[in-house]
Amino acid sequence: MNEKVGKFFNRIMDENEYFFAVNLVLFYDGECGFCARSVSFVYEFDEKGLIEFAPLQGELAGKIGLRGYAEKGGGSMVILREEDGEIFTKGDALVELGRALGGVFRVLAFVFSLIPEGLRNWLYDQVAKNRNRLAGACELPDEGLRKRMRG
Repeated sequence: MNEKVGKFFNRIMDENEYFFAVNLVLFYDGECGFCARSVSFVYEFDEKGLIEFAPLQGELAGKIGLRGYAEKGGGSMVILREEDGEIFTKGDALVELGRALGGVFRVLAFVFSLIPEGLRNWLYDQVAKNRNRLAGACELPDEGLRKRMRG
């Protein structure tokens, strides 16, 4: 394994990075059923409670200048790591999300990170373009998830 891949692998697999309370905010398209289901899925598997959720159309997204992501064809997901203010979008957001969730998701994040960024983002865009077909019926979030929602 070359040095660059080795360092990247170590960063992806470093459990300690998310051992402490590093909060992430997952901004999602609040007008998208697929996105709402994805938020429910992430909530179910976020055993550490590291991730909070906010719609891209909401007040918080507006305050920090992320609303534009909702207007670019929709279906966007943006991760904000509050510790350092770093923002992750598209495929990089999925990698960061997998790292935060840990376990099998961390391994999947590593595998996904091996795909060149352009192709990774293209794959993300294909799912985003077809999200309405994938959505199914919208569900209201349960009380636990509503407590972790931000404006």
